[in-house]
Amino acid sequence: MGSIQAGEFKKGVKVEIDGEPYEMLECFFVKPGKGQALYRTKLRNLLKGSLYEKTYRSGDSLDSADVHRNEGVYSYRDGDSYVFMDNATFEQHSLPAASVEEAMRWLTEGATVGLLFWNEKLIAMSPPQHVILTIKYTEPAARGNTANSVMKPATVETGAEIQVPAFIKEGDKVKIDTESGQYHERVQV
Repeated sequence: MGSIQAGEFKKGVKVEIDGEPYEMLECFFVKPGKGQALYRTKLRNLLKGSLYEKTYRSGDSLDSADVHRNEGVYSYRDGDSYVFMDNATFEQHSLPAASVEEAMRWLTEGATVGLLFWNEKLIAMSPPQHVILTIKYTEPAARGNTANSVMKPATVETGAEIQVPAFIKEGDKVKIDTESGQYHERVQV
């Protein structure tokens, strides 16, 4: 684990502060009229998700964090946790259900996910940007009410509820944006 000098600070750098990993979201160089140059940073705690703002002097340094990303697959739910397989090592890792519950509503078993490791321990999972899911339940469209602007609730195969256009029916496959939870388009199989 190396050291990163303040002059090397930039967006995306992973550092360790008080024994926890952080990702640098912003770094601004400030040169006051007198004195040392300053680096104003905004960091996100990778374990808790909280934001942290701190100003460093030009001579300061931080330890780099041993953080890396791998592609993985959602395997199964095991009680109060979800199990994922790392595609590079084929090892299985678990995360507590409370930390990934929001993202899990879009995933079926075998779905590809992004895995974030710190010191060889899985700390976070990110779903793909878009997923394709089957509509399990939705009310039929009212006669004459099939315009694109009319939306209705629908339940997808994972149990999540979304708003879809009136022309969508049970059994249709739809593309969903996992970040916003919104319908993107109907997919022809």
